[in-house]
This record gives sequence, C-alpha cells and structure tokens, in this order.
Amino acid sequence: MKKIFLLIFLTITSISFSQNDYLLGESYYREGAYEKAAQVFKKLYSKSPFNTSYLGRLISCYQETNQFLEAEKLLKSKINQNSKQGFLYVYLGYNYERQQQKELAESNYQLALNSLDKNASYGGITGRIFKEYNLLDNAILAYQKVMAKNKNANYSFQIAQIYGEKGDFKKMFESYINLVDKSENYFNLVQRYASKYITDDSENEANILFRKTLLRKSASNPKDVWNVLLSWLFTQQKDYEKALVQEKALYQRNPTDLGSFFRIGRIAFENKSYSSAKNCFNYIIEKSTLNEEKIEAYLYISKIYIATKNPETETLFQSLFHQFGKNPSTIKLQVEYADFLTFQENKPKQAKQILEHALTFSQSKFNEARIKLKLGDILVFTGKYNKALIYFSQIQSKLKNHELAQQARFKVAQTSYFKSDFTWAKAQLKVLKGSTTQLIANDALELFLIITDNEPVDSIPSGLKEYSKAELLAFQNKTQQAIDTLHVINKKFKGQPIEDEALFKQAKLFIKINQFEAAIANFEKIISLFSDGILIDDVYYEMAELYNNQLNNPEKASEYYQKIIFDYSSSIYLVDARKKYRKIRGDKV
Repeated sequence: MKKIFLLIFLTITSISFSQNDYLLGESYYREGAYEKAAQVFKKLYSKSPFNTSYLGRLISCYQETNQFLEAEKLLKSKINQNSKQGFLYVYLGYNYERQQQKELAESNYQLALNSLDKNASYGGITGRIFKEYNLLDNAILAYQKVMAKNKNANYSFQIAQIYGEKGDFKKMFESYINLVDKSENYFNLVQRYASKYITDDSENEANILFRKTLLRKSASNPKDVWNVLLSWLFTQQKDYEKALVQEKALYQRNPTDLGSFFRIGRIAFENKSYSSAKNCFNYIIEKSTLNEEKIEAYLYISKIYIATKNPETETLFQSLFHQFGKNPSTIKLQVEYADFLTFQENKPKQAKQILEHALTFSQSKFNEARIKLKLGDILVFTGKYNKALIYFSQIQSKLKNHELAQQARFKVAQTSYFKSDFTWAKAQLKVLKGSTTQLIANDALELFLIITDNEPVDSIPSGLKEYSKAELLAFQNKTQQAIDTLHVINKKFKGQPIEDEALFKQAKLFIKINQFEAAIANFEKIISLFSDGILIDDVYYEMAELYNNQLNNPEKASEYYQKIIFDYSSSIYLVDARKKYRKIRGDKV
C-alpha cells in the first residue's frame, strides 16, 4: 500500500512539475525569448515525445531563431521512426515555407494529405495543424478526406469555422446547417456561431446567405428546426412579423408551447415595434387556455396601449379587472395600472391606494417588491423622497442580488441624484455598472457619467444641481417647469460641460409638448457648439426622426439619416438609420 501511495505521489509531482515547466516555456515564448523557451520545450518533449503541443512549440522556437536545419533534423528523425504520422509532413512543409522553399513546402503538404488515404486516424491533428499555419484550404481537404474515409467522423463544425475565416459565408452556413441536419443537438452551438456574422440589417450579406441556405434546406428536407432558425434570424433582423409567421407554422404542427410568442412579443415591444408585439400577444390570448398566460399577454397589451397613448387604456384596465379580478394573479396588471394613473393621468393618490391594497394580499416577496418599487416611484412623484428611499432599501435587503433588488438600488441612486446627494448616488451606480441586467447597467452608466462629467470642482457651481432638479421635474411630469429650469442652466452655465446635456434634454421635452421648431433650434445649437461631443449622433438621429415622423419632411430626414450612415458608422443608430434612409429612398427593405 505504501508503494502505491508513493507511486501516486511521484506521478502527481511529475505532472505538477511538467505543468510548471510548460507555463514557464509559454511565458518565455510569448515574451519572444525563444532560445530560453526552446530549452524548456526540448526538455518537456524529451520526456513526452508523443505530445504534439511540445513538439509544435519546440519547432516554432527553432524557426523563430532561424534554426531551420535543427527543426528539419528533428522532424525527419520523427518521420523515420514512424512514417504513419503524416501530420509531421505539415510541420516539415511549413519549415521549408519559412525558408521560402515553396516547392518543397507544397510537396510535403501533399505528402501529409496523401497519408490520410492510408491512415485517416491522424486526420484531426493534420487538419488542426494546417489551420494553425493558416493553410485553410489544406485544412478543409484534410477534414474532408477523414470524413470520406470514416462515416462516424464529423468535422463539419471545424470546416464551417474555416470557411468563416476565409470569408466564404455561403459554404460556412451550408456546413453549419448540415451539422444541424445530422443532429439537432448542435442547434445551440450553430446558432451561437452563426450569430457572430448575423446582424440586425436584413440586407447584410451574411443574413441573406443564411436565409437562402435555410430556405433551400427547408425545401429539400423539411424539418421544424429550419422554421425555428428562420424565426431566430427574422427576430435578429427586427422583422417580427416574419418571425411570427414561422412560429405560427410551428405551433400549428405542434400546439403545445406559446413561449416563443412571448419571447418575440417582448423583443418587439422593447424595440417599439408595437403593432408586431400586439399581434404576438393577441395570438397568445386567442390560443391559450391558461389564465396566467392570458394575463401576462394582456399585461403587454396594456403596456402597448399606454406607450401608444390609446384613449381606450382606462377601459381596457377596467375590463381586465372585471374579467380576472384584483387578486394575487393580477398584481403585475395592478402595478401597471398604478403607473398609468400616476404618470399619464396625474392621479397618484388613487394609484397609491390601489397598491397599498395590493400589499394586503400579496403572497410572494417578489410581488411585494414590485408593488413597493412602484409605490416608491409614486412617492418620488409626489415629493416624498425619504419614504420612497425606505421602500427601495427594504427591497434591496429582502432580495439581495435579484434583478428587482438591482432595480431598487438604481432607484435609490436616482432619488439621491434628484435630491442632489451626488456622492451617495455615485456609490450606488458604481455597483450597478456591472449589473447582470444590461438595461440597468446602461442606465446606471449613463447617470454615473452625467454626475462625474459635471461635478463641481473646488465648490464652484457647475449646473449639476440645477440639472438634477430639471430631471426631477421632468420625472414628475412638470414639463414646462423643467424646460424653464433648463433654460436658466443654458444662460447661467454657458460654455460649461453641462450645456449640451441641458440643450438636449430641453429639446426632448420640447418634442414631448409638440414644440418641434424649438427642439430643432436646440439640436442645431448642439451641432454648432458641440460637433465633437458624445451626444452628436443622438442629435442627428433625433433630428431625422423629427423630420420623418412629426414634420413630414422625408428629404430633411434623409439628410440626417445619411449623416449617421457616412459620418458615424460606429453609432448605435446606424442600422436603423440605414433602414429608414432606404425606405425613404424607395428601396425594398
């Protein structure tokens, strides 16, 4: 027994030393200390002569130090020992290529490929080494030879990746789709890798090729998975109606799960495609037999009514409460109704009563948190900041690390900001910048930058305090007071960093009350004074949207969309600007 333990100990120790030596060799290699690295890998390779990682690194070290003859001797010696290891010819060929001996290189590459006809077992490593040397066509040939010899071998994924590196998207997608055709277990993997090339622009070359490949495959070998992938593609492109068509086709064949309709509906709603979102949720209401699914769908229908300022919103809520009641199953609906009453109807007292009543029958800590979040908003709306902070803090302590707790932390930061307590607001926002919820992280970063970019230096006023007051007034729907406060900032802090923020915020409020010419004047002032500012692409997009949607001037809108397309190619508005520009121009989008 002692001997066994000693043997295990010596084996573990040997592995540990090898790992340490390998890390040391890699460190030397990456630092360009190739001679030192060569000594380490030579030692490692002498102990493990079958380890191709050590061999590859040792040869590379020889090549980097122009010891091509040393590399050649080592490789020829290995080939003489075992000629079946055809991958060694790839190393040898590349060694010649490094010396500009093209013919010798090519002949050895061919020997490597020919060796697979007799012994395909080394095909995987041969293809990998070709790929590492960026000999992509040879890598594909190696993998294809192995697959032709052995029907159980599957290198379609590696081949697809290589086609992607070559920029041959057509063959890349064909390889990926063939992989899914062989086994749907590859679906998530293929979707993840295809997403590296797919964009939200339907006229992107990769999008077109992926769609055509799927349609061809669907015609020749119909499967549900092709509809799923088409639905995913259309969703990526924001073509939600087309995605809905695919999902309906799937549901008609297998009417069991409406989850995909919820997914597309939510995404469409978040992207303000309200008509498509409404169609998704109406389909759920039509097909579902479960009250909880119908209530969730109606929740989004109510959000769409509010977002589009539908005059029937109040009637909708009352009909829903009549149909489903005011009980634990409709708490989200009640919270949404309270938000509508407060921020759209200016009835915070009625909203507060509804939520306080809902607290009496809430059966879950999560629903209680949702109610208190909205109660906190209403309290901020009515100027009762400290009580609001108590509610937000209660949620944080009860639901640590949950998304609702993160929302509550942001509300704490926002309320502190409204109260001009910038130090405490920043402390909360620093934590939230790494939030797992992207929307919260983005909002936190935006508010953090507003504070840090405009904080007073040496107690000299910067306008941040007045700006936070204007934002509070805007939150409380006191739009004209907010506009007036921003006007004071523009006069008092002219030329200071806060000015472009104030002009932009004021312009957005002008749009809210339909004072479009005043908004345009503000935007033009930002373009004139802050042409290199971080808000400039936002300004051009807002101008384009204003001319396109409110002022019915497509020519002017086109001018500003083009500005984003040609001058701000990294803007988040680029794809939308391109689509809308093409639509104005009359292109088929």
